[in-house]
Amino acid sequence: MSDTTHSDAVWQTELAGLPAPKRGKVRDIYDLGDSLLIVACDRISAYDHVLQPSIPGKGKILNQLTNFWFEHLAEVIPNHLLATDANRFPAALKPHREVLQGRSVWVKKAEVVPFECVARGYLAGSAFKEYKRQGTTCGIPLPPGMVRAQRLDEPIFTPATKAEDGHDENIDFATLVDGVGEELAKKLRHLTLDIYSRGRAHAEERGMLLADTKFEFGHVDGNLVLIDEVLTPDSSRYWEAEAWSPGTEPVSYDKQFVRNWLDNAGWDHESTPPQLPDEVIDGTLERYAEAFRRIVGEDPVL
Repeated sequence: MSDTTHSDAVWQTELAGLPAPKRGKVRDIYDLGDSLLIVACDRISAYDHVLQPSIPGKGKILNQLTNFWFEHLAEVIPNHLLATDANRFPAALKPHREVLQGRSVWVKKAEVVPFECVARGYLAGSAFKEYKRQGTTCGIPLPPGMVRAQRLDEPIFTPATKAEDGHDENIDFATLVDGVGEELAKKLRHLTLDIYSRGRAHAEERGMLLADTKFEFGHVDGNLVLIDEVLTPDSSRYWEAEAWSPGTEPVSYDKQFVRNWLDNAGWDHESTPPQLPDEVIDGTLERYAEAFRRIVGEDPVL
């Protein structure tokens, strides 16, 4: 790993000479006029709450992993990247290169498609909860008798609303069509399942299962592009292939480790979340770093 300590975590950025950023749950976004600077901070969220303290190095791991996937998928769909090396960012960002290096990207502004595009290859998370209630996932009927973490016969596309604050809500395909039109909805479904299948195949070669994931898309100069983060442990469920056993809780390399700790701590998901203890911070960072090592084949630069 590295000698990164908890005190090295970047909770948020304050870049002198730039307008105040728009802060998401885990990223700070600076409007540079005709482009954006996206900074991946070390904040971590679960159950629609930002938790404390941060996970030192998390932002760098996710940023570098997304950049790997952008390059890996470039033949499938273009992306919004202008530069990933802070030395190639605009001159106004030069004083901040040290903090930006490795955890930020300079990107084109995109007209964001206002829906999350989700692909599921296994029955987990909200999909499993809905299946237990009514035998469907986002309105899609599934065979009876399925269990937690079971592999689906074919991956399914389950879009969701894109909430600025609060919880994304699963929707059916007809609702997506109503929102963006039939042609774009079909294109989003095709791309989502194609990218997921490619990501799943790559993960399986590295001893991991990609259970599900979500993508975001936008338009730049009228062309559909892939934006935001791609196939990271924050936006996906990665499981240990050798330990996978349908009907049991999988060994994961994603935020499920944090969710499980919060659940076991008795938190009600509504009040102020409890502080993450050192063992959860360290365990989360190691899982994210291991996911990176498996997927990319080298250590992240922290």
